[in-house]
Amino acid sequence: MKLNLESNSFNVGIHSNEEVENGSSLAGVSSSLVRFRVGSGLFRPEELKRVRRCSESDACVVMSNIRRSWSLLRRFTCRTEVQSSRTSSCSSGVFLSDRGLVLKSQSTDVFQNLALEDWIDTNVDLQQRGVLLLWRNRPAVVIGRHQNPWTECDLPAMRRMGIPVARRRSGGGTVFHDLGNLNLTFFASKKEYDRRRNLKVVTEALRRLSPGLHVQATDRFDILLNGHLKISGTASRLSRKSSYHHCTLLHSADRSALSAVLRPSCPGIHSNATPSVPSPVANLLDHAPTLQWEELLDGLVHQYNAEFGLSSASSLVDPTDESTFPDISRMEKELRGWDWTFGKTPKFSVQTALELKDSSARCSAQLNMEVKNGRIQSCDLQVPADWLPARLSGELSDSLVGERFCPQRAAAGVASLLRAESGELQSRLHILCDAVMSVMG
Repeated sequence: MKLNLESNSFNVGIHSNEEVENGSSLAGVSSSLVRFRVGSGLFRPEELKRVRRCSESDACVVMSNIRRSWSLLRRFTCRTEVQSSRTSSCSSGVFLSDRGLVLKSQSTDVFQNLALEDWIDTNVDLQQRGVLLLWRNRPAVVIGRHQNPWTECDLPAMRRMGIPVARRRSGGGTVFHDLGNLNLTFFASKKEYDRRRNLKVVTEALRRLSPGLHVQATDRFDILLNGHLKISGTASRLSRKSSYHHCTLLHSADRSALSAVLRPSCPGIHSNATPSVPSPVANLLDHAPTLQWEELLDGLVHQYNAEFGLSSASSLVDPTDESTFPDISRMEKELRGWDWTFGKTPKFSVQTALELKDSSARCSAQLNMEVKNGRIQSCDLQVPADWLPARLSGELSDSLVGERFCPQRAAAGVASLLRAESGELQSRLHILCDAVMSVMG
């Protein structure tokens, strides 16, 4: 490691696998050179003064005195993208840019990428720089912070297809993600928050790449193709000082899967949760068949730089790397959890009829439930007494109170009640339980 001293900056050369700070290593960074500028905000003024007046022989002493700042270098270390010469590694100093960064996530896991958004919003000083994050996911359904997953998506169908549901921290409606959909997240200070300007980056890039495309941002901050086909939806989150605005961009998404999963799981739900607004959608590839994925990414990066007066190359980041993003695994774990995904659902009620039948009779029952924080607060089952004794329907209702509004957990909760009966009563109680569980999706 060596320091080259200049009047207002210094360079730190890092060689492959060089051990730094308690024996850790920056694997994957080879013969790189990272520049720390005075205005970057990474070093305190007094530390910079020490650096300027030190000699090369004192370099190690100085570096030991500024380990806190060195940890920030490790935090913003990224892996070099070797597949495209158009993308630089962080050895170019891109993470130390005073004004703008362009990042591409290496992950296609929805929870990891949502955690990466949270990490950037929490840890990066967005008063000093803007950030554009480009990412995409394997098939997933993403609901808004204030939405009800049971009314937004077909949970049983998603389980069969192996498609997860994730709740993001921003508002807005439900979207389907797959590898044919690009997500763009624009991070900025709250003062610089400007969704229309961000969408201008997308629309201008598309017009440059395919002049025949008629694309336009709407007052709802969607982007429409040919005036009525939605190719991009928007959501955003504002904190006290920071903001982010993210949008989708349909390039070649599986529209049949989208249609299969974006429909309600349960009938009879009454809720104040934010509902999605269905719209006809289209893929860019349907209308610009020569528009390749890498061409689209490059065009967006070029337009982002042009719009904001930057010259940032894009850098790959790995959201599973704790040495780069400390504590990100905790953020990811929270996003994966039931308490966040389902437990944060606004309070709702269920009022629906249940059709019950066995080999000898059929009838209609009524289910009324109140659900708060994803758990059943009250349950009332009105079942004809000649089909099932009121004692048993009452016991079933009582056994469900306090359970998660979830078929697997509710079924476990009533298992002992089923075991206590036999014969026709057990069979009919089982039919009633199945009908109730089906309502839960």
